[in-house]
Amino acid sequence: METGGAYFGLEGVEPWGVERDARLYPGPWPVVAHPPCARWSPLAYINRRRIPGYEIGADGGCFASALAAADHWGGVLEHPAGSLAWKYYGLNRPERGSWQGDGYSWVTEVDQGRYGHRARKRTWLYVVSRSAPPDLDWELAESPAIVSGFTHQPKGGHIACEQRRVRPREASRTPAAFRDLLLKIAAEVSL
Repeated sequence: METGGAYFGLEGVEPWGVERDARLYPGPWPVVAHPPCARWSPLAYINRRRIPGYEIGADGGCFASALAAADHWGGVLEHPAGSLAWKYYGLNRPERGSWQGDGYSWVTEVDQGRYGHRARKRTWLYVVSRSAPPDLDWELAESPAIVSGFTHQPKGGHIACEQRRVRPREASRTPAAFRDLLLKIAAEVSL
């Protein structure tokens, strides 16, 4: 989590920025986890070919720790849609439009663009709670801006979209309305 980011300075919230190392979180409160995503992105395959020693999933155990914290303390973990971590850790693939769950964990896809992000930012959520999380706005944002440098064409090809791409710093930001939604989900966890 970015020090000084969206979760800092809020009453009742104890952010764990990079310098605190969230992998060491001892509980006991439900988490809102945002593990680093670059090495789990579908684009990581491109970086693996271009960057010597680059390994997909080599995030220092951040995703595994975030998942373990959510499983143990309850809460919500978010990652970009298409995250390779979902398959690697055997999580159910989310679908947009509803929560899918088994009474212990729940997954869905949501677009942060519907919660104040300037770009379309499809996001997967994993929630651990006995009760189903609240309904969300599951529509796709109508923004022409995107967070990655590519978009899919109907026949599966890719086309560069630099003119519509938001800068990395803006792309990684969590809008206040989405942050508040994740905090509300974590606060309502029942284990």
